[in-house]
Amino acid sequence: MAIEVTSGAVVYRKNNGRLEYLLLESQNKGHFWGFPKGHVEGHESLKETAAREIKEETQLTVPIDTSFKVYTEYDLPNGNRKQMTLFTADLTSQEDIHLQAAEIKNCGWFGYQAARQRLTYDNLKQLLDQVNDHLTAD
Repeated sequence: MAIEVTSGAVVYRKNNGRLEYLLLESQNKGHFWGFPKGHVEGHESLKETAAREIKEETQLTVPIDTSFKVYTEYDLPNGNRKQMTLFTADLTSQEDIHLQAAEIKNCGWFGYQAARQRLTYDNLKQLLDQVNDHLTAD
């Protein structure tokens, strides 16, 4: 069994004092909704992978906050095991999103409850719960 190591980030912004989360809809079969992420390439760090994947998939340049991260792993249909680390990334600029057409079908900014409903997989919902708890703990 091969291990697939992926990294990305839960990108968020504050809009009129309300947290909103960026979700992407994959072009892959199933068109699942998730977070910007992808496979580690070469000798990249998890942080470098997260920044690269966000840039490739959305054209956003967002600082990656490595002081908080969430993690999950699960088995894939092909028999491999996926290990996924997500950091947080606060979008403070007003950059436009330009989607990577080959991989991303759609995107949107969602409040916590709407994001939780839109996410396709339960493990991603649980990661969002952890991130939201962290960001609203003040």
